[in-house]
Amino acid sequence: MDLATQTHLTKLRDLLSFRLLELRAEVHAAEQAQRELTGASAHEVTDRKDEAAQRLLSDLGGVQEQRDRDEMAQVEAALQRLDTGSYGDCADCGEPISLQRLQVQPAAQRCAPCQAAFEHALDRSGPRHALS
Repeated sequence: MDLATQTHLTKLRDLLSFRLLELRAEVHAAEQAQRELTGASAHEVTDRKDEAAQRLLSDLGGVQEQRDRDEMAQVEAALQRLDTGSYGDCADCGEPISLQRLQVQPAAQRCAPCQAAFEHALDRSGPRHALS
């Protein structure tokens, strides 16, 4: 492995590690906020509009937390691929993922054409849960 490749991999590992720390902090904050919201609502007198708004906020927070957890799993998988030496290879076609794509989406597991095909297949089959 040449020095340029090692340098890129080190930078990508740093990006992934930093993002993992950010996501862990965001999930922790969301869990705290949910506990506070639940605790505060138990002691307040509310009407139906307040209850509906609180449910909406809770649902939104839950969706955001799940999105962060899903991204955490993707980042952890990318770090594991770095450790095993398979990072940067497309999971579908086996070709190298472009450096430009990895710089924008360090946890990407597919090259751009395979990701587009994957998302297209998901769009045709149902709800969208595309992993990058």
